[in-house]
Amino acid sequence: MTGAGGFPISADEAEERAFILEVYRWMTGGLALTGGVALYMAAHPESIRALTANPILFYGLLIAEVLAVFGLAAFVRRMSSTTASLVFLGYAALNGVTLSSIFLVYTQSSIANAFFVTAGTFAAMSLYGWLTKTDLTSMGNFLFMALIGLVIASFANLFFRNSTIYWITTYAGVLIFTGLTAYDTQKIKGLLNPSDEGTDEETKEAISGALALYLDFINLFLDILQIMGRRED
Repeated sequence: MTGAGGFPISADEAEERAFILEVYRWMTGGLALTGGVALYMAAHPESIRALTANPILFYGLLIAEVLAVFGLAAFVRRMSSTTASLVFLGYAALNGVTLSSIFLVYTQSSIANAFFVTAGTFAAMSLYGWLTKTDLTSMGNFLFMALIGLVIASFANLFFRNSTIYWITTYAGVLIFTGLTAYDTQKIKGLLNPSDEGTDEETKEAISGALALYLDFINLFLDILQIMGRRED
């Protein structure tokens, strides 16, 4: 069997490549759905204003997203592949609804710029995570602990509203999710069980990996947008 450039690759390598491509298809599909829903909402700004004006509805959707993420991450192996697919796509769609609120805050050009910067950063770090021979486990453990600290600091700052803490957590978020992109990509290479090839289990493993990369991308995008985004007048 040969890969790109005509170089021979083993059956295991071919299977690994096929699996990671399926992960990226799911992740890209989720991002496309999120973006499509957000753009549809942006074309109807009155719907965004109605959403943000109703805190019960807005925060209810956010809670539903959190439950979907934790439910999918914790119970994906107990779900059917169809259920896992619907939960993932449903979460991506809900995220598009809530993320549409950024169009009321930032200009469309700065949102587009932040997206392309995020895409380039994500692609570079994911490629590094895929190709590097260095074990990133210790880095991943450190970044996970840093992420917990980031969440706690961000939550606390909802009450303190300190601009210094805001900017520290924003720049820290860029560093954390940039590193997690490489770590999660490397980790995904170990998700596939060879005996699961072509089964529902493989699909669920791909969705699980796609969710991790999707979350890295979205959070990295939001932090970059906060740094370089130009606000609406």
